[in-house]
Amino acid sequence: MASNTEIAKQVIEAVGGEENVQSIAHCATRLRIMVHEREKVDVESLENIDKVKGAFYNSGQYQVIFGTGTVNRIYEEVTNQGVEGSSKSEMKEEAAKQGTMFQRAIRTFGDVFVPIIPVLVATGLFMGLRGLLIQEKFLAMFGLTPDSVPENFLLFTEVLTDTAFIFLPALVAWSTFRVFGGTPVIGMVLGLMLVSPSLPNAWAVAAGNAEPIYILDFIPIVGYQGSVLPAFFAGLVGAKLEKWCRKRIPEALDLILTPFIVLLVMITLSLFLIGPILHTAEDGIFQGMLFLLELPFGVSGLVIGSLHQVIVITGVHHIFNFLEIQLFENLGYNPFNPVITGAIAAQGGAALAVGVKTSSNKLKALSYPSALSAFLGITEPAIFGVNLRYMKPFLMGLIGGGVSGFLASILNLQATGLAITVIPGSLLYLNEQIIGYIIVNVVAVAVAFILTYMFGFNDKMLDQKK
Repeated sequence: MASNTEIAKQVIEAVGGEENVQSIAHCATRLRIMVHEREKVDVESLENIDKVKGAFYNSGQYQVIFGTGTVNRIYEEVTNQGVEGSSKSEMKEEAAKQGTMFQRAIRTFGDVFVPIIPVLVATGLFMGLRGLLIQEKFLAMFGLTPDSVPENFLLFTEVLTDTAFIFLPALVAWSTFRVFGGTPVIGMVLGLMLVSPSLPNAWAVAAGNAEPIYILDFIPIVGYQGSVLPAFFAGLVGAKLEKWCRKRIPEALDLILTPFIVLLVMITLSLFLIGPILHTAEDGIFQGMLFLLELPFGVSGLVIGSLHQVIVITGVHHIFNFLEIQLFENLGYNPFNPVITGAIAAQGGAALAVGVKTSSNKLKALSYPSALSAFLGITEPAIFGVNLRYMKPFLMGLIGGGVSGFLASILNLQATGLAITVIPGSLLYLNEQIIGYIIVNVVAVAVAFILTYMFGFNDKMLDQKK
């Protein structure tokens, strides 16, 4: 196998040489290269380089999949070759003009929510562990009952499980200000104002234990605990207003006046206009998603499980982050996660079948790590590196996702968190659901593996691909 230095040279050559590279960056699994002329890029050569698990053009960039850890070393070697790198934020600015308006909007939405996801994942894991530790059967193993759990312990666990969602608008406003070029700490304070204790608590109002404050007898004023869209648009407008102010306010007064004006104007707009309107829109989106998920006879799981990975290919799947947050916030559990986890596992099962069946050592070396990546919740290496190359394995993976999604709906599985799936996702089901969750994933892998092995792949496809 070629060294990382040799691979770096081959990558540069395949994208048209150093002079054709506009900028280069990397994320967790992919080398992201922007080029001056797409015609000079030899995608076939790029895909055949050692350690490359797939390459495709999306969001204004050639995205070359190497996998976690490997991509860092290849990026370092590429920059050592004299190719100038750029930060991901700089590359986002360069790519911002690429794609349709809808794709750009979803990409921006993703830029806002991706940094928030880790703390929401942690919160979900805390909820799963809390559910396990107060579960009657689990406590019985130690001769205890739920009444044996100290109240102070429950209070401590509530701090872990509730904080991120109580202050979710602050996290969203902070991230939105950051993405749109404002001062993040101003966004943070604006978001905190939206959940100020001085306002009627949104959850208490929803439970009938508090009343909104009405302005002009028809504008309801409440806190926005757990809301996303009001905080997002408040952050978007607030960042634009801040940039407008900084261009017009003298430098000597900028430090004092700009935050004052932004916070005063934005909290007024947020409470009286943006909040009431978008909270209604948010509730409509939630009800629509809930309607889809509550379709009877497992239809919802069948549809979502079959189509989820198709949406991943389009690159607009970050919208699911928002939907999952809404579901989890409103219901206290996440019915979307168990439906899509099988869709992800199934793509790993299809890639595994390709690896088992092929006689090509290179394809085996590509398929097995890609399958493992999918079983850890990341399907891009399996999709772009293996399954989509030969199409049929991808389609068999979709069938496996549909079957497992149907089963998850029938079993009525409910995750205690979001954003992690397959093997890591099992931590969200550390209650009586864990057996059902395992069955869903095993079925997904088995269906996709068997269909791919029997009907979805043979080595003749290698020659056709060539």
